[in-house]
Amino acid sequence: MDGVSTAPAESTLSCVRCGKPAHLQCPKCVELKLPREGAAFCTQDCFKESWSSHKSVHLKAKLSALGTGTPDEQISSALNEGWLYCLKKGQARTSKLPHFDWTGALRPYPMSSRRIVPEHIDKPDWAIDGIPKIEPNSDLQHVVEVKTPEQIERMRETCRIAREVLDAAARAIRPGITTDEIDKVVHDATIAAGGYPSPLNYHFFPKSCCTSVNEVICHGIPDARRLEDGDIVNVDVTVYYKGVHGDLNETYFVGNVDEASKQLVQCTYECLEKAISIVKPGVRFREVGEVINRHASMSGFSVVKSYCGHGIGELFHCAPNIPHYGRNKAVGVMKAGQTFTIEPMINAGVWRDRMWPDGWTAVTADGKRSAQFEQTLLVTDTGVEVLTGRLPSSPKMFPWLSA
Repeated sequence: MDGVSTAPAESTLSCVRCGKPAHLQCPKCVELKLPREGAAFCTQDCFKESWSSHKSVHLKAKLSALGTGTPDEQISSALNEGWLYCLKKGQARTSKLPHFDWTGALRPYPMSSRRIVPEHIDKPDWAIDGIPKIEPNSDLQHVVEVKTPEQIERMRETCRIAREVLDAAARAIRPGITTDEIDKVVHDATIAAGGYPSPLNYHFFPKSCCTSVNEVICHGIPDARRLEDGDIVNVDVTVYYKGVHGDLNETYFVGNVDEASKQLVQCTYECLEKAISIVKPGVRFREVGEVINRHASMSGFSVVKSYCGHGIGELFHCAPNIPHYGRNKAVGVMKAGQTFTIEPMINAGVWRDRMWPDGWTAVTADGKRSAQFEQTLLVTDTGVEVLTGRLPSSPKMFPWLSA
């Protein structure tokens, strides 16, 4: 650490540490051409006291200038900022990379602290302490609710907001962006619309959306890792607004993606589309899995069995349970007024999954890639309404849709 240099005489800047008028400048910040506001100090003593936290600004600036640093530099920068790895399903943090026999090349990175939700936003009952209270004991875990017209109207509104939030995240996807930055886009867009990001603190999940990269099947935690050219990333968004939830996700290409990954993502999209096309009153819920399984296996892919589609409305997850694999034992028949998600997870290799030490991130057992798409659906008298469907304003992310 060097001494501070004198700032220009006309300076009216405040000391970064104590807020007093500041006439001294961090020389490293001057060299890196960083804003003077974040580099001003009133005395040498204040500069010395601040050094341990202030120096992380320099590393962060260097990494930004590079667009990317080495993975070690990215991790070191995040740890310097107080970011930590997640453990115990979100209830614990550590500064050390957890020990695990990783199935693929991906590793967790440190994550930032929890984002703030303003007081005026209506919140679900887990927002403060991480524990859902109404959901687990509700009759709607066993009975599929038929929504009232008023509930359906609220669902339409919330699902449209959720779509717009996901679209905002999609526009941010590029090589070099961190999944934490994607989470911030989702968080800020949700709050701006007057909604609450449903995943935040749900059973202690630490972030406002899920970002599942490459071999991550679902529930990936946004962190300091930068997306790389050739990655695929699923962004899963749920918004709570006017007392109901809207849930959807899509898998995106990052830069130039190999042909095998393109085929996996397109097949997954088609699996969802084919499943939606059979939704109407009188169809058995178990048929959804048959349709998806047939298309995935014909393309040489496998279907994840551990995670299912689900009912949704005033509860985030409830009946019906909708498996995506063939020969499943889902009970029940679709009726007009029901709302639920279909969200197939399709793997390039085996269907089996493993859980990372964070207790959330599900990855493929063989480390091969996985893709997912999800929509929230309403069964109508004549068929289906895709409540989270793409809008005219939605970005064109998928080449097969513009063909």
